Amino acid sequence: MRMKEHKSELGSLAIPSEHTNDLDVSRYASGHLLEMYRDMVRIRRLEEAVAELDIAGEAKCPCHLCIGQEAAAVGVARHLNEGDRAFGAHRSHSHFLAMGGTTDSILCEILGKASGCSKGMGGSMHLFGQEFGFYGSVPIVAGTIPLAVGAALAAKMDGNGAIAVAFFGDGASEEGVLHESLNLASQYQLPILFVCENNLYSSHLDIAQRQPSDTIARFARAHKVMAEVIDGNDVLKVSETTDDMVSKLRGGEGPGFLEAITYRWRGHVGPDENIDVGVRRKASDIVAWKKRDPIARLRQGMLTQSAELLDQLNEIDKSIAKEIQDSIGIARNADYPELAQNLSTVYSAGGSNE
Repeated sequence: MRMKEHKSELGSLAIPSEHTNDLDVSRYASGHLLEMYRDMVRIRRLEEAVAELDIAGEAKCPCHLCIGQEAAAVGVARHLNEGDRAFGAHRSHSHFLAMGGTTDSILCEILGKASGCSKGMGGSMHLFGQEFGFYGSVPIVAGTIPLAVGAALAAKMDGNGAIAVAFFGDGASEEGVLHESLNLASQYQLPILFVCENNLYSSHLDIAQRQPSDTIARFARAHKVMAEVIDGNDVLKVSETTDDMVSKLRGGEGPGFLEAITYRWRGHVGPDENIDVGVRRKASDIVAWKKRDPIARLRQGMLTQSAELLDQLNEIDKSIAKEIQDSIGIARNADYPELAQNLSTVYSAGGSNE
């Protein structure tokens, strides 16, 4: 049976060869630009290191990489405050790091060490950093979306101006719980930002093979939720749109839905690019999308504005490379969990003995 073909509703955002321009940074202070550049480079280098650990057989857990998608996490996270609560999914290294997690804690976690962010018991897909507002990621598709809605309800009841954020991919829109969450958030006008990183793939299936439309924001609009569809590889656009939406959420005008169109350079899981799995993922598309590299576009935009920034950018590159290598060494030398932790990490020590 032939599938129905559909025309893209994303326009140029879905065309790999479009949106390769350098970013216009003229309205930004160099300090803010350098911070965003540093955050994206840290995510990229960390994930490249994880890919190498996977290839070498040192990383035993499944690792879902977001190389190429760094701008969405960084552009959103910079507008979150202490007291806000964010939730990730199975591809959440970027969210964890952008929110304030360290490369030491995530690499220790991936190598199963007790000093990892989930005490070495969760691996790549179970990250946790409550101290900086990241309330967890799980491999269950769409599993954290209702948790974020609950956090938004708590924030509204507290009345302290805090918000919740749910990060997820386009595949999560095919789970009923997203629609239930949108409905409840809309009905109660909850301060939650739904962030869909639409990388056009769910596992190995192109969105055109799964849905009659390639934009996910249509579901938000059906629930009367304000929504924006943007270039998810433009960290400045992500930041500007998030700033506007978050201001509205804190002012009681929530919820909001941000659809960031992007593309993962690697496959669904692991370091491979997955161009030989018999679906619509072509090597030529990956080459084209790499020209939309969010890091390169920001870097070149900064250099066009001020060539004097080159030394600072190079220093950031150098310092991040050292940071990652130091963290790999720390993770390799760290201790594995004690046997007793098998119980204490799973079961609460408090409460009744019954």
